[in-house]
Amino acid sequence: EKKAAPAKETQINVIGVNTKITGNIESNGDFRIDGEVQGDVRTQGRVVIGKTGVIKGSVTCVNADIEGVFEGDLKVAETLSLFKTAQVSGDTIVGKLSVEPGASLNGTCGMKGSVKELNNDNVEKTA
Repeated sequence: EKKAAPAKETQINVIGVNTKITGNIESNGDFRIDGEVQGDVRTQGRVVIGKTGVIKGSVTCVNADIEGVFEGDLKVAETLSLFKTAQVSGDTIVGKLSVEPGASLNGTCGMKGSVKELNNDNVEKTA
């Protein structure tokens, strides 16, 4: 008999306005940050930084939508969406990138497909 895969529970964690968290956060669910986080955020879901949200640290996630401020290293497995009010500083590695006019992105930005291709080229040249 085949057993059905368990349904994926979607949980949304919210860090509200005027809330400040210092430390690292790990979760399998999505995050919405309208307050401030100083530390690392790791999730198997989506990270949303609202207009009043601030993250200073590193973020590793599947998808990210940024309207607020982010400073640090950002690793997004699939799509990073920067809205017009976004201010991002630091190194980013993404699968896909969507940027609205007015968004600020300062630092390096690498796309996973390009990184893989560059690594393959280096192997061929040294072989």
